[in-house]
Amino acid sequence: MASQENNSGSSGAPKVDYVFTRDFLDNNRINLMHTLWSKIFGYNIHPSIPTNRPDLRVADVGTGTGIWLFDVRESVDPSARLEGFDVSFDAAPPKETLPPNVSFRHWDVNSDLPEDLVGVFDVVHVRFFAFVLMNDQVQPVVERLFKMLKPGGYLQWGDPDFQSVRFDSTKPEVKAVAMAEMFKLLSVQDPRFKPTWVTELPDIFAAAGFTQTEVDKNDCPPHMAYILHECGLMIHELIYRKTKNEKMQKELGRLLPLAVEETRKGVYTTAVRWTVIGKKPEA
Repeated sequence: MASQENNSGSSGAPKVDYVFTRDFLDNNRINLMHTLWSKIFGYNIHPSIPTNRPDLRVADVGTGTGIWLFDVRESVDPSARLEGFDVSFDAAPPKETLPPNVSFRHWDVNSDLPEDLVGVFDVVHVRFFAFVLMNDQVQPVVERLFKMLKPGGYLQWGDPDFQSVRFDSTKPEVKAVAMAEMFKLLSVQDPRFKPTWVTELPDIFAAAGFTQTEVDKNDCPPHMAYILHECGLMIHELIYRKTKNEKMQKELGRLLPLAVEETRKGVYTTAVRWTVIGKKPEA
């Protein structure tokens, strides 16, 4: 059961099996990844989503550090209410530091939507759930997010397509041997590390009742792909620190330095990143 406590503390929050560490290193990874993602796409909220009305209500589901909300706050009317939802706020700043129109609330997206959240938001945002949801969990989640929206409201969802992951090299003779092993290791150990549902999001949106679905795909240029790759290396370091699987830890400990060396020689991973938006039909 998800707590409905309206603060950023972890008291009363359900304990979930999160694959990362929820510490200051992980928080900085989240904030950097957000900044890079927004830079390559050129927006925080898709330009086709209207946000210039007063009293706008915006939800960020899986808000993490709250960084997306803090950026959005700078581009909307001061009367907007910006609300972050998550199963834990260990990554979030103390509630005493939050701007007056930003609030956090515990809610597990895999649990029923509280009645007071039905039909109240103009925009619902989700990003980086690819390592969180199993394939069969995505459709019910999208249906819950649909319920959160007012008629005419929008859902925006961003995630990398991990089926499109590739290893690019600036030098043909340098291969991504350790990187490939590392990705294979993770996908074998935990099915969440091998999501296949991102490219299915447009159909999942349609099945939930969304219309006017748009897909913005970004296969960013090499200089940005390389920077994103280095940020992504932190994921492997954090999993190495967090995992209780001794075999996985040992293998990651062996492979990660080799992958770092491959990176120095000009090899990097990249993928096509997706932003999908859909509109809830007008009443």
